Amino acid sequence: MQYDVTILTEQRYYNPAEIDTYISNVLLEDDLLFKALENEGLKVTRKPWDDDSFDWSQTKSVIFRTTWDYFERFPEFDLWLNKVSKVTRLINSERIIRWNIDKHYLLDLQKAGVNIIPSYFIEIGDKNTLKNHVDSTEWNDLIVKPAISGTARHTYHFGASQTDKIENIFNELIKSESMILQPFIKSIKTKGEVSHVLINGKHSHSVLKKAKEGDFRVQDDFGGTLHNYEPSNEEISFAEFAVSKCIELPLYARVDVIWDNNNELAISELELIEPELWFRRENSAPNLLAKEIKNNL
Repeated sequence: MQYDVTILTEQRYYNPAEIDTYISNVLLEDDLLFKALENEGLKVTRKPWDDDSFDWSQTKSVIFRTTWDYFERFPEFDLWLNKVSKVTRLINSERIIRWNIDKHYLLDLQKAGVNIIPSYFIEIGDKNTLKNHVDSTEWNDLIVKPAISGTARHTYHFGASQTDKIENIFNELIKSESMILQPFIKSIKTKGEVSHVLINGKHSHSVLKKAKEGDFRVQDDFGGTLHNYEPSNEEISFAEFAVSKCIELPLYARVDVIWDNNNELAISELELIEPELWFRRENSAPNLLAKEIKNNL
């Protein structure tokens, strides 16, 4: 059977035996898009990205939705991406996925005039100690994390005098991964982080993510909470400007924004691969995305 769109998930969320609140939301999000695409008259299916039994040439397009294990299995995902991109259309494209996978993209945004959290990259195989790198930044309160990662994997908050606590972890990671140092942004504990969802470069809706008391990670995996949020015109313009400076315009994007230590809007992440888009918070969003997908087939 020939499909118009295949919604990509991962094995954990494909016919799960047990369904908790988290998985229920995953299934709901995918189902909202599934139904919106069907309402546009499209033939739709949903598959794990690593399903070797599926003939990927039998779908006109695939859209990345809940493929949240790709960064844990990146070598395998990389091979799959090479193969599948040759036989079907990827949404978002392979080009922008590869650009967005590695947080070096932040430097491209900065060069294009987008305010980002200051970012200092340490490349694979670097022989300097973490302390040497920290000393060269002159930042007193820092975050270190891999350049390819997600869900706060190996993300550490530490003071400039505390590098000894994570030096061994850093030494192991830098053997196979580039790392990024950033100053800790104080507002993450007070104001939180705002995620702006954009479809075809235009703002759809926003949510506010806040960390639990005593933490800095806003993801719900770590007790973070989600709140309704009405952005200002300035915030919307900032998010749309950031997306306009990508190497190409993504069909969907999530722009994660915080207030930096100068109280200016700054990009913390630009999520163009498989971001949670919180369709359940904005009923019109899946319909809008479905229309854009149909127009671009």
